[in-house]
Amino acid sequence: MFGVTRQSHYKAIRRVKTISFEHHLIIQRVDEIRKDLPRVGGKKLHYMLQDEFKLQGIKIGRDQFFNLLRDNNRLIKRKRSGIRTTYSYRWFNRFDNLLKNFSPDAPNQVWVSDITYVRTIKGFAYLSLITDSYSRRIMGYHLSKDLSTNGCVKALKMAINSCTNTNGIIHHSDRGVQYCSTQYTKILEEGNIRSSMTQPASPLDNAIAERINGIIKQEFLDTYYLSGVRDTRQILKKVVQSYNSKRPHSSLAYKTPNQCHYEEHV
Repeated sequence: MFGVTRQSHYKAIRRVKTISFEHHLIIQRVDEIRKDLPRVGGKKLHYMLQDEFKLQGIKIGRDQFFNLLRDNNRLIKRKRSGIRTTYSYRWFNRFDNLLKNFSPDAPNQVWVSDITYVRTIKGFAYLSLITDSYSRRIMGYHLSKDLSTNGCVKALKMAINSCTNTNGIIHHSDRGVQYCSTQYTKILEEGNIRSSMTQPASPLDNAIAERINGIIKQEFLDTYYLSGVRDTRQILKKVVQSYNSKRPHSSLAYKTPNQCHYEEHV
């Protein structure tokens, strides 16, 4: 009556059921991945699932994948925020920008540092991070109750302890008082680490550090209930581990920081 054979009719029904089942599997895997990477975006998810798609014979393009996420309320909305954490004073140490004509081609050549705020139920806390510029691996971190130099020092010491040889590493930061302090610069000197700082007219000089701060906050910490500093420190330990070992970066050809930091340069 409708110009369609019985065989074609049932084939179409089976195809619809197959697609429905495949979409269910995809959403299930997306949810599983986001248990460790709560706000990982659709582009990275599509890349991470490619091998599984091939093994299961699932064919889905990136646009269709994004539509599936959208239809199932799985798209991530980016958040914007901004609280001042950099305070610069003229009477502290100042250093030139050593990265103007230098781009790292291996791990442990350049470390970038920054501080960002973390909102908890009991008020603000402040996260100090030190990240390897080449691999995007977080080398050291510490969460403090205030903006004193102590938090940055603890993050720096963790980074130094994670590296077998710090000789000649460039430490790049903004011109905040924490990084200019005598206590901080002395530790750098003892490790033979070279100090580098952004210049007042170059706000993008420390873009990598600020980008990693944003990832840790927006893709990870913002998905947790943060009751206070002590609770957040425990969560942060898990977050950094997941970030370093599981989150791919498009700038690293979709490798994780650990893969880029260790596997390519063993």
